[in-house]
Amino acid sequence: MTKTKKTDFRPNDFVVYPAHGVGKIVSIEEQEIAGLSLELFVISFEKDKMTLRVPTNKATEIGMRGLSSPDIVNKALETLRGKARVKRAMWSRRAQEYEQKINSGDLLSIAEVVRDLHRADDQREQSYSERQLYEAALERLTREVAAVSGTDEAGAAKKVDDVLVSRAA
Repeated sequence: MTKTKKTDFRPNDFVVYPAHGVGKIVSIEEQEIAGLSLELFVISFEKDKMTLRVPTNKATEIGMRGLSSPDIVNKALETLRGKARVKRAMWSRRAQEYEQKINSGDLLSIAEVVRDLHRADDQREQSYSERQLYEAALERLTREVAAVSGTDEAGAAKKVDDVLVSRAA
């Protein structure tokens, strides 16, 4: 089996896995699967109590990446300050687009979803599915902001919330 581009991830690095958000590489292990010896990243998602094994030669191909730079985090927070862009398409179509943005793992796309689905206290209630998408995007955003800035999730959540509230004012 030929190895494609060797990735620069090491144990104890925080990484972003598109479908699950921020996780920590616990180790790199060899495992035999279907007669082939594979080198795997063992990634722990502490909050979800989940462990994921990703072949090292497929990591970048599937979109696994290191944490965003502080510049990207600042751009994401700037995105939150912008005006919500809600398309007049059917909800099912918009929900699909939001889901794709959340699962892309791209911090700026996730910030757009949070911005578009955020409701101030005086605005109408969100539907259940809207709320679910909003909370999923918000959680991914705050986890990455927390990991990049080296704070806990509560501190990152407050930072994000402050930006959203200042926008509404």
